[in-house]
Amino acid sequence: MLKVENREELKKLRSSLQAERKNGHKKLISLCSGSGCGAYGTAKVHQVLVEELAKRNMQNEVAVKLTGCHGFCEKGPIMVIHPEGIFYPQLKQENIPAIVEETIVKGEIVKSLIFKDPSLKKKITHEEKIPFYNLQQRIIFGKNGMIDPTSIQDYISVGGYAALEKSLFEMTSDEIIDQVKKSGLRGRGGGGFPAGIKWESCRRQKGEKYVICNADEGDPGAYMDRSLLEGNPHSVIEGMIIGAIAIGSHEGYVYVRHEYPLAVKNLSVAIQRAEGFGFLGNNILDSGFDFNIRISRGGGAFVCGESTALMASLEGKPGRPRAKYIHTVEKGFRQNPSNLNNVETWANIPVIIHQGADWYAAIGTEGSKGTKIFSLVGKVANTGLVEVSMGTTLRTIIYDIGGGIPKKKRFKAVQTGGPSGGCIPEQFLDLGVDFDELTKVGSMMGSGGMIVMDQDTCMVDIARYFLDFLNEESCGQCNPCREGIKRMLEILTDICAGQGRQGDIELLEELGTMVKRFSLCGLGTSAPNPVLTTILYFRDEYQAHIEDKKCPAGVCKPLFHYEIDAEACTGCTLCAKRCPQEAITGQKKEPHELDQASCIKCGICYDVCKFQAIAIC
Repeated sequence: MLKVENREELKKLRSSLQAERKNGHKKLISLCSGSGCGAYGTAKVHQVLVEELAKRNMQNEVAVKLTGCHGFCEKGPIMVIHPEGIFYPQLKQENIPAIVEETIVKGEIVKSLIFKDPSLKKKITHEEKIPFYNLQQRIIFGKNGMIDPTSIQDYISVGGYAALEKSLFEMTSDEIIDQVKKSGLRGRGGGGFPAGIKWESCRRQKGEKYVICNADEGDPGAYMDRSLLEGNPHSVIEGMIIGAIAIGSHEGYVYVRHEYPLAVKNLSVAIQRAEGFGFLGNNILDSGFDFNIRISRGGGAFVCGESTALMASLEGKPGRPRAKYIHTVEKGFRQNPSNLNNVETWANIPVIIHQGADWYAAIGTEGSKGTKIFSLVGKVANTGLVEVSMGTTLRTIIYDIGGGIPKKKRFKAVQTGGPSGGCIPEQFLDLGVDFDELTKVGSMMGSGGMIVMDQDTCMVDIARYFLDFLNEESCGQCNPCREGIKRMLEILTDICAGQGRQGDIELLEELGTMVKRFSLCGLGTSAPNPVLTTILYFRDEYQAHIEDKKCPAGVCKPLFHYEIDAEACTGCTLCAKRCPQEAITGQKKEPHELDQASCIKCGICYDVCKFQAIAIC
């Protein structure tokens, strides 16, 4: 393996790789192999693609790269053909021969396979013109679709390790920290604390220091950090090395979820390549600076996303938080000064150092600079990873980029910030998303999870669902969190079961305030958010559950039943054919009847009826 001995050799290597990238193959086929596309069958598509190109002896003309996640997870497996940027979504292995023959050989488009935008009601050939992509600002995530994550040469060819070179030879530690402070970068892991101030505090401390990457992404529906580690692990490694230079550390750790095998694999390969090329280890680029990174796998505890619990787990102890009156920058891992940031935060560092703090600070809002990657999931047409500048409105993210709510249903709420985040109603769709604005409406940025809900969502049940998750994940160390969340969950469960009582809403508010105020760590202090925000914005649903014993959304089974409207029923028989209990009977073209005793409230009849003849009562 080639080892880069000094700065001059790195410059020569970068120039040669960039020239090779520019003048090499005539075409580049980028094929997403992230976990999402992989589950849809990327491996089989790749195998057929390589075979088809080999049949035509085109290996020297066409390069095929298995890349990380492209973001548009709803449409995997995804292929993009460069330099044209031709976008083929949802590929199957039987589609490949036609693509090779028509697009690669003849230069024609396979019209039946290109992307069809349901909102614009037209087909779009090029990736850059698809609204999901062209409304984003992908300064961190954009390289995922262009490089092989297992190739350090690919990373160097797109400017990788240039920021490290600049940090080692053109900047002092104080100047690096000053750039991070001027950029306005705030931690992307949830707290939103200014990264530069944290680095500066850690640098002031004495003793052995540690740089730690939090990749213990435990939020339901969130996978931003996983996709960055899978698709561009060197950006995180480079950011950590720069952070180590800034605070004076020589040892780093990546604490990653055990359930992320591909992320661990690609990160391990990247660390090995970085060591082999001389970017990690002793005397990096002949600068006299030493730094090493190790990987530690977490056991899947949500609470280990909290800084002190993570460091306890890293030490081999139970992952339990401690009080924050002593900060981890003073006494963290092994009771030494420790600088902890999450995956996305570290990936921002090379961009800031390379492009400059002023460039970065021009993106976003006054109090929240740069971009943020969101995991857009739930009742939205285009699920996937979305990177937008801070201050982009919820409406733009959900409707313009996300494609809106499927089946023409009404938007109801969006939860931001993971299971501890708040539920934001329709009235705030034009809210600019940043750390401060989300806090004002009772939610938070968190790590970037964004779960969209439609008219069929019961907000009481949603609060119960997230509190059930948080109750399971509480470490049980402090009374307010352990007992408070448990009691709130019991009340919510009773309400959803039709056993709610007058005063329950007020009791939930009182308990929620207590848990937020007195819990030991961030899990407890934020856990009541789903309950308190749903009460604030959807109090009428709680009242309907308690006073009328009705679930307006038709989700809580003890509180509703289905009925067939005889006037609206056309006797199409579709509901009867699909009913698993055979609870629906009737003659063709005659109104049908539903036997309440046999009905299990599965909702299939409601979903398949084309005439709105099934009512929730």
